[in-house]
Formats: sequence, C-alpha cells, structure tokens
Amino acid sequence: MKPINELRFAVSDRINDVEVGPKHVPLALLGEFQKDVSEFLKGAGRDVDPMQVQVSVEDGSLAFVASGLLAATSLWVDLEHLKSPDSLSLIDAKRAAVVERWQASARQNPKRSYLVADRAAQVGFSVNSASDYRKVEQVWVHVEKYLHGKIVDWGGKTKANVHLELENGKTLMVESSQNLIAQEERNLVYHMALLHVTAEENLLTGALRNVRLLAFDAHQPSYDEDEFKRMVAKGTQAWANVPDSAAWVENLRGGKV
Repeated sequence: MKPINELRFAVSDRINDVEVGPKHVPLALLGEFQKDVSEFLKGAGRDVDPMQVQVSVEDGSLAFVASGLLAATSLWVDLEHLKSPDSLSLIDAKRAAVVERWQASARQNPKRSYLVADRAAQVGFSVNSASDYRKVEQVWVHVEKYLHGKIVDWGGKTKANVHLELENGKTLMVESSQNLIAQEERNLVYHMALLHVTAEENLLTGALRNVRLLAFDAHQPSYDEDEFKRMVAKGTQAWANVPDSAAWVENLRGGKV
C-alpha cells in the first residue's frame, strides 16, 4: 500500500434520536474516540508521533482528519492487513486492541459504526455491529534457508550476533558463535553476504524468529551486464524467423481451448 498524507477517522451514532456530530456528542464518547485515534496512529512501534499530527474536525459524523502521515510505515502495512477479518494477529498489538474495542462498542450500540479511510475511500476499513475482526492462531515452523543482505555489524564480547540488513530495508539479528565469525577470513561488515541459517518462520506472515547462523556462504550472486546482453542477442537470433512468438507457443500447446 502506497503511503498517503492523511486519514479520516469517523464515528457515527444516533443518541437521543440525534445524529452524533461536532455539535452533539457525549463527552465520554468524544474522549474515548480521541484517545483511540491517537493510540491507533502511534501503535506500539510509535512510528507516528500524535504531537506532530495535525487534526481537523469535520461536520456530519464525528470525524477527525489526521495529516502528516507519510512516514508512518507500519500504519500502512496494518491498513493493508485490515482488508481481511482474520487480521488482528497480523497487525500492531495496540492497533488491534483499538479495533477490538470499537467492535465491542458497536455490538453494544448497534447504531454505532467506525470508519478509517482516505479522502477517496480507497484505503481503510470500517467497524460496525456486524463486523467480525478476529485473531487467528500463529503457526511457526522450523526452516533452513539462505538470507541475502548487507552485514552492518557482527561480533560482540558475550553474544556474537550478526546484524543483516535485508533487501527490503529491515535489519534482522542472526545469532552466531564467536568461532563462526573468527573462522571467516573476509571482513564482511558493510558488504553483501549470503547467510545459511536455521529459523522459525511464521506461516501467515513469513516473519522469522530465533534465527541462527550455520555458515557464511561463499557464493556471492552478481549481475553481469555483458553476459545478459549476450543472452538477449542469442535469444533474439533464435526467434528471428518466428513472426508471432505467442502464437507459436500457443500452437505448440495444442491451440486455444
């Protein structure tokens, strides 16, 4: 999901036969909603500082428009997850707690609903009395795999960890031994490396935990521009006499069904 700069948080309800809005809202609901919006924005990782977020109050339902959110990386990841009801185990724990509170509140007050969305209503989610956001059991399996990235730090007096910056920008701590690092003749700090590791992998999210180094792999993948050009030229020559490559492949497969 591409980050945008603002989100609209709204709560709708009808109390004493009057629509909730800026001019008519119970003080308790106003306080709870303001607190929930702040907690949802910052999450446990605090990648949003509510003190730096500008908020405006809109007419209609009680709505806050929060701006200054471009750097809120985890926020946009969580909003993507919230497209599915089985998402509360996947998102930030504090944001999940807010969604659970809203869901419980809407079930107790069937006219109440919550909305988090951008201006075009293309990003976000809603909570009402029929919502069923829930947590699912996390399943971790033991795996053995190769991780490619840049080593930004390694070693230590008591714990010989390797800090590997992955290609997605995240840094993963890999448990090692002093012997494994001492036996490595190359100084790989600030260099790309391929690590052979064991770990536990989350079947839902792909997240890794308890990552342990088995070996520094000697193979270093590289891109050879000249070799790529030679392969392209060879392929172009081989297909030079085929006027329609797609039709040729389709005919080889037996034609369209």
